[in-house]
Amino acid sequence: MADRHFVKYTFLKLDPAWRRLPESERAEHKAEFLAACEDFGTDHLIQGFSLVGTRGDAELMLVMEAENLDRVHEFHVVLAQSGLMKWATQPYSFLGLRKTSEYSDEERHIPRRFKGKYLFVYPFVKTRQWYGLDPKERWRIMQEHIEVGREYPTVDNHTTYSFGLDDQEFVVAFDTDDAGAFLDLVQRLRTTEASAWTLRDTPSFTCINTSIERALNALDGESLSVTA
Repeated sequence: MADRHFVKYTFLKLDPAWRRLPESERAEHKAEFLAACEDFGTDHLIQGFSLVGTRGDAELMLVMEAENLDRVHEFHVVLAQSGLMKWATQPYSFLGLRKTSEYSDEERHIPRRFKGKYLFVYPFVKTRQWYGLDPKERWRIMQEHIEVGREYPTVDNHTTYSFGLDDQEFVVAFDTDDAGAFLDLVQRLRTTEASAWTLRDTPSFTCINTSIERALNALDGESLSVTA
């Protein structure tokens, strides 16, 4: 499994009471959280995103990649030891595995960062009838879907697979500098034949790509010194 990495999306929501704690205590909580992330990031890919202003039920998201589930587990155990996590709930959590699509020759199993200003994430499930189609028919239908995606080169796809690992079948993620291009792409995909085989593709998360430190600062509007 060394050539395929697990991708974990962790969404957090803070108790409003946390913002009424003294600034020094909040700074300490954020520093502990940041330290756990930076320690994991010394030899693994981890990124932070802010959802402040774009969702009401989640404020911060971490995306991390690891070569096995043990490392995913260990990181979240360490993260839970931070003061911030004692005030946080995890309203959403998605686990996937990088894997090259059977409908495309593009390699998708190699870890890579999200580079766009914005990241759009949602769980995806197809109908069971879809898997009963002849493989050649499924391949034909998906070619139109793929070609539509290529009409929007500024939107990059980072789909991972979740069959049996989590509730969804895929975690779909697109990063881009142009939120409007992503909206146009999704609207255009609704017209494809493949769209008729979609069972579920919500909730949908609009995330701001930023450093973990800045995502933490957005939680209470107070800047955090790395040395805090």
